[in-house]
Amino acid sequence: MAKIIILGTANAVSAENNENTHLLIQNGGRVILVDCVGSPVPRLARAGVQLDQVTDLLLTHFHPDHVSATPLLLMDMWLVGRTEPLTVHGLAHTIIRMQTMMDLYDWKQWPGFFPVKFNILPESETIPVIKGNDFQISAAPVKHLVPTIGIRVDFLTNHLSAVYSSDTEPCDAVIRLAKDTDILIHEASGESTGHSSARQAGEIAHAAGAKSLYLIHYPPQADNETLTHEAQETYAGPVIIAQDFMEISLNMRAG
Repeated sequence: MAKIIILGTANAVSAENNENTHLLIQNGGRVILVDCVGSPVPRLARAGVQLDQVTDLLLTHFHPDHVSATPLLLMDMWLVGRTEPLTVHGLAHTIIRMQTMMDLYDWKQWPGFFPVKFNILPESETIPVIKGNDFQISAAPVKHLVPTIGIRVDFLTNHLSAVYSSDTEPCDAVIRLAKDTDILIHEASGESTGHSSARQAGEIAHAAGAKSLYLIHYPPQADNETLTHEAQETYAGPVIIAQDFMEISLNMRAG
């Protein structure tokens, strides 16, 4: 079953019921973790996913509220006896820093460590990231404080798609990435350099022709009704405030 599980919804400052933003994409036997924060083992377990089921880790950018738990994830996979390879995808800016961080832990000296493959993505639009039998993930650079990618998932059998903006201020690249998508998951941290408000997320959804808008990466103390109303000022479609462990099904329409 094709679905997205929201593992966290908070901006950089998390709260008891709002972990920093990260999510899972599941389709058949492929399980892609998008960013990695908090304590991965219990977070994944609550979502019904075991460590050995994660096939890919996709890192959108190298900020602590998006990658800080990656060393813990890799160590825990090793400690529970993982032998299957894990592929880590990201821009060179992200991957090089992640490798450096792991080197500080001397991870290459850990005996019997499973294979980790690094897929360094170019900074260009419509980057192919992952291609499965009936789905594909592509990416495009967005406008944040450091090199960052947003991602698009296209499910080929039912012609449904979902886009995650990651951290970004409004930019044409997100509009192009999200064109005619069924689901746009867009950040709503607030209007500032490198970030977007709910109203701006609505503008992007409207310009892209997105069929629905999910707001994510918002301040945990924000009022959901206020965020919804702000987005509805610029977007006429459905607006949903993402919640931790919300599941979004992508099996709604036949191809």
